[in-house]
This record gives sequence, structure tokens and C-alpha cells, in this order.
Amino acid sequence: MSNKKPILIISAEPFSIFSELLFKTYKKYKLKKPLVILGSYKLLKKQMKFLNYNIQINNIEENFDIKKLKLNKINLINIDFNFSKPFEKISNKSNSYNEESFQLALNLMKKNIFSGLINGPISKRHFLKDRFLGVTEYFAKKTNTQNFAMLIYSKSLSVSPLTTHIPLKKISKLISKNKIINHVKLIKKFYKKNFNKNPKIAITGLNPHCESFIKDNEEKKIIIPAIKYLNKKNFSKISGPYPADSIFMRNNIKKFDVVIGMYHDQVLTPIKSIYGFEAINITLGLPFIRITPDHGPNDQMKGKNKSNPASLISAIKFLENQ
Repeated sequence: MSNKKPILIISAEPFSIFSELLFKTYKKYKLKKPLVILGSYKLLKKQMKFLNYNIQINNIEENFDIKKLKLNKINLINIDFNFSKPFEKISNKSNSYNEESFQLALNLMKKNIFSGLINGPISKRHFLKDRFLGVTEYFAKKTNTQNFAMLIYSKSLSVSPLTTHIPLKKISKLISKNKIINHVKLIKKFYKKNFNKNPKIAITGLNPHCESFIKDNEEKKIIIPAIKYLNKKNFSKISGPYPADSIFMRNNIKKFDVVIGMYHDQVLTPIKSIYGFEAINITLGLPFIRITPDHGPNDQMKGKNKSNPASLISAIKFLENQ
């Protein structure tokens, strides 16, 4: 373990599966660093009782003493929240609670006392509404980060969409040579810093089979020039464009560390199908490491005690090595 800094976790949407995953993590995984949780004390206690778990809570204040954190307890900074039942329907009721949690997390991360930040899931429809495309964009805006990227990371293969939560009809207007170049630079910096590695990166095309009947298609006009520029600037191990329908075949993915796709589902669908809960979502470019487990609030599964904590445990393991 490289240092003893604790890990900060926003429990986020109160009526999601996240509390269950947190309880299971404490039961199934032997933590190497203490976790500091931002959430409602009363709600956690109610949900713990409802789901039949018994984990001690160590109540702490915002200006806590790191020496008083407990490895095997939930170190909790309380965020007040009014509720009736342990699990209710997700609604705007939790918006101010989530806003307070995320803002406190941002303030705490400025103190440089944490290995990184993990956030639980939120409801984009309720919490973000039309203000942000996703939590990645939320954090970028709140930290005044212009150049950022979403990396869905696993040890075997990672993927990164050039555009995130964008309707398909808008994608072609939002990809550019500079965007691809900056995206590659962020990924290379991340791999160099964390693994001392120059990653092998594959870049997909936008159109089926990387071709189009349009004379100035995106492959010829944007993607190929970006790859040529990167190679001229000694950004070795960058290649493409590859057809998205074949790059994820078993023999192909063995050759690469990262696949950069032009849009969200082009790369997230195959990575989730291949690696399931191994993958974690890391935001590159922020002033701190931010990770979210690769799942949403999962309204259908909340309160059933059947959810898999593997992605949360993977996120914690990653930060334990920071």
C-alpha cells in the first residue's frame, strides 16, 4: 500500500442499491484503508436493519481527526435527510440531500487528505435534470475542468468514449481532431502515472466498417488525421480506425490496453458484456481521482438484498493502491 490516506465515498441517491453494496463490502472484503462515508445516519441505520446487517457506525465531523478513523466501521459524516420508509420511490425529494453531499465532497477533496473519491449512483432525471449530461460532466463543471475523459477501466481492457451521454444524431458534430488528441493524452498520462506504462490504444471509426458513401466522412476527415498527428508526435502504440463491430473479438482485444470509441454505447456495451462488474468508471482530468462503480440506482433491485458489490470493491481496491 502506497499511503494510508482514507477513501471518501458519497452514498448519493438514498433510495438505491448502494447502501446494500456498502454493507456487503464491509462483510465480504477486508479493507486496507478506512472509508469515510457521506450519508444519512438515520437512513443507513434503517436500511441496515431492513436488510439484516449489523455494522458499527463511527460518527465523525467534517473536520475529523484521521487517527480516529476505524478500518472495520462505517466512518460517517452525517447528511440530514427526511424519509418515511427505508426504501422509497426515487424522486426530487433527494435532490437537496444529493447536492449537499456532492458539494461537501468537493470541499473535502480540496484538503488533499483522501486517496480519491467514489460516488454512489444518482438519478440523472431527478438530480441532474437538464443541467448536466452526467456526473462526469457535473464534476468537470464544478472543478472548472475543460479537458476530461471517461475511462471504463479493468486490468484486462479499458474503454473510453470520446463523447459521453449524447444523442446519436449529434455525435458527428461533436468529434474533432483536437478532441481525439487531447483524449489520448489524458489516457496516456493516467497509465504512465498509475502503472508506469505506455498503453496500446485502439481507436474505432464512427461509421459501420469505418467507411461511408459520404466523400468527407469522419474517418478520412477527422479520425485518421488525428492518429497520424499522434504518431508523428511520437505517441507510439496508437492505431486505427478499427470497425467497432470486430475490434472487441477475443483475438483483437488481446492486442490492446484501451479502446477509444466515438460514442458512449459503442464501447460501454461490449465492455459490460465482456467484463461485467470488474469494470469501474474513472474520470480523467479532474484535480483528484474520481471513481464510480459501474451501475446505476437500480430501482427494481433496491431492498431485495440480491445486488453484486464487485464493482464497488474494485473501485476501493484501485484507490487502496494510490
